[in-house]
Amino acid sequence: MAVELCLLLLLFCGNTISEVQPIYKPPPGTLDFGFVPAKTYDTGAYHEPGPMGILFKIVHDFLYLVQPNSFPQDLIRKLAQQKFGNTQGDYQKAIYYEIGFIVSAALGLLFILLLPLVGLCFCMCRCCDNCGGEMHQRQKKNADCQRSCFATFLFVASLIISVGVLCAYAANQHLTSQVRGAKKLVNSNFKDLKIFLNDTPAQIDYLVSKYNTTKDKALSDLNNVGPLLGSRVQEQLGKEVCPALDAALTMAGAIRETKEALENVSVSVEVLQEGTERLHANLTDVKMHLSNTLNDSACSAVQAASTCNIIKNSLNQLNINANFTGLPGVSSQLAKVNDVLKIDLSSLVQKGYASFNDTPDLVVNQTRNILSDIKSVLESIGANISSFTKTLPVEKILADLTIYLTQSETYVQDYFPVVEQYDFYSGVGFSFLFSWVLMIVVVLTFVTGGNVEKLVCEPFEDKTLFKVLDTPYLLNQHWKNYLSGILFKNPNINLTFEKVYSDCKENKGIYTSLHLENLFNINEFLNISMYTEDVALKIEHIQINLSKIILLDEIGKENLLNFSSSGIEGINFAAYLMEISKSVTKADLLSFANDLEARADQLPKGALENALKGHANNIRMIHNQQVVPLEQAMSTLNHSIRLLKRTSSELMVKVKNVISAVNAAQLLINNNASQVIVQETKKFMDTVIGYFEQYVEWVKESIAMEVAACKPIANVIDTAVDIFLCSYVTDSVNTFWFGLGGSSIFLIPAIIFAVKLSKYYRRMDTEDVYDDMENGNNGYHKEHLYGIHNPVVESSVEQW
Repeated sequence: MAVELCLLLLLFCGNTISEVQPIYKPPPGTLDFGFVPAKTYDTGAYHEPGPMGILFKIVHDFLYLVQPNSFPQDLIRKLAQQKFGNTQGDYQKAIYYEIGFIVSAALGLLFILLLPLVGLCFCMCRCCDNCGGEMHQRQKKNADCQRSCFATFLFVASLIISVGVLCAYAANQHLTSQVRGAKKLVNSNFKDLKIFLNDTPAQIDYLVSKYNTTKDKALSDLNNVGPLLGSRVQEQLGKEVCPALDAALTMAGAIRETKEALENVSVSVEVLQEGTERLHANLTDVKMHLSNTLNDSACSAVQAASTCNIIKNSLNQLNINANFTGLPGVSSQLAKVNDVLKIDLSSLVQKGYASFNDTPDLVVNQTRNILSDIKSVLESIGANISSFTKTLPVEKILADLTIYLTQSETYVQDYFPVVEQYDFYSGVGFSFLFSWVLMIVVVLTFVTGGNVEKLVCEPFEDKTLFKVLDTPYLLNQHWKNYLSGILFKNPNINLTFEKVYSDCKENKGIYTSLHLENLFNINEFLNISMYTEDVALKIEHIQINLSKIILLDEIGKENLLNFSSSGIEGINFAAYLMEISKSVTKADLLSFANDLEARADQLPKGALENALKGHANNIRMIHNQQVVPLEQAMSTLNHSIRLLKRTSSELMVKVKNVISAVNAAQLLINNNASQVIVQETKKFMDTVIGYFEQYVEWVKESIAMEVAACKPIANVIDTAVDIFLCSYVTDSVNTFWFGLGGSSIFLIPAIIFAVKLSKYYRRMDTEDVYDDMENGNNGYHKEHLYGIHNPVVESSVEQW
């Protein structure tokens, strides 16, 4: 009936309970299923004997001296298979193994047989006034020393006997107290078994409920198919679409910049042409007035002649250097660019961006029906799990097991008082009067307890006993594995007592411990992979059409071609750059003015000096008011011309490349997007299916390690064998015979010393004769030999 409980544990294993192969490559988001609810078991299957452990250790060491041989696995197997004795060597091996116990038991039997016989002979000898029975003794000189020695030896022997008795008493009390306290341990085991049965359905319900976590996550992804799948498709297509649209948008910006540059060129040339004409007229006027001043008679003076000549020779520097009147105009190019800008190319490109960014919405709209079917499949999985749970006879199985457990507990509780009252070595005090009877008890308990320790307790502790039980064809000559034959009716399944015990000891789930996958095929009842295949097929049938996405229409493309034929590449950039590279005037007017003023200072004070300084100030004013604006206009012209030169460089090729990139991206969307969609849909499907794989893996691990953890089963075995049989009973019994055996052995020297010592304290029929008394005549000598008459004793006897 206990085996049927495993049916509950198989519900969630699915097709992959025995072997799960992940079908997806990208790892899905990790799902948090929480912890399987589990109560703590109360039983601690461990016994600490306390101070008695020292005695137990001594007894164990003594047993090792008596029986140092290893556990006879082969002999035990032959006994179990009823093949012992088929060969003569079996008896020899058994005798060799038990030789220590045989010799010790033989000595005990010899003690039992000889001690009463020797005691009978001794009594008869004493009755004949021999063996120390005569009521006469000679006092020797060392009598006091002998009496002290005998008393000491008797005391030591009695002390050892007392220690042995105390050991036996302590073992008796230990057994009594432990047996009486074992009721709590037994109740704890039954309580854990009830927890084991009652907690399992709650754990199973928890596993079932956590399917909702998987379903909710899958539904969440499906509800967000636009941001998830649509964004993935958009991301992949965007690797070609975005660069193409970016290039088109960049070209739209270049058109605007070209227009601004052409306008700047046109304005700057006009400003320069007008400005240079006005500057030329002003410089001519300045030269004329300055020449008139230098022709004045004052310049004829000796002090001024050389200075005036130098100034005259520099007047030719006051001329225009750059000539902008011959530069070609850009009005035709500007007119064509203005015609291109009548169409807002940037707006057309932005529409392409917006259309491409609608990919997630297109995915949502085109997958609405399929996603509805997938959600229905997910709901049906949960419904099937719940309905299948109800079809299992959970309540009946648990009720039957609970009844069986209750009956067992009642049986134990009814017979437990008998165990508590059964003290098979109470009242052994009388046996000290009959040591041979005592030795019978010692021999019987020694042989029994010693062999239980060596053949049961020690091999149970090192699991050798389990290895013997797991011997093929041992317990059933037709079954290779007995445990699997009992549980599964299939002895070929490798299920061993040692593995089951070890797994339960580690508190693993009963499903793992008993290999219950060999008993119940969950595939026949719940095949989750079948449903995931349905989900996968429906996801694979997702068809997304992105042909409505228009990146750049024909108007935009025509606009780009018109820009490429605007003629800006025909501008004479060399003529512009050549004039721009020149200075406005041949000489720097500020430097000329400063030099003129410095030379005026070299002249004598007077009208000539003042006139020259006036001309210098006039030249400075011309520079500030006319030359500086012209230089600024030249800088603007220089920047615009160079921008136009860069833009016009292979302009036709650049425009065609932009249009080709846009056409290629549009072709990808219209014709080849299905491949990208299929690829990304597969990734999306793997992610969703991965949630179910995670759920199955979690259920598998939970069933293996957490659900119906079978620690109570191992605790029951440990309690029955290791604690009760070995620690409580066997150790106590062995300590008991060890103490009584030692006491019995030392009873012999105690009897001898007591008999030897008793003569020194008995009242004799005749007075004691001492070795230092003289024996002068025959009569005294005869009385000396037979004892001197003791009138006190005789009188006492007569009166009695």
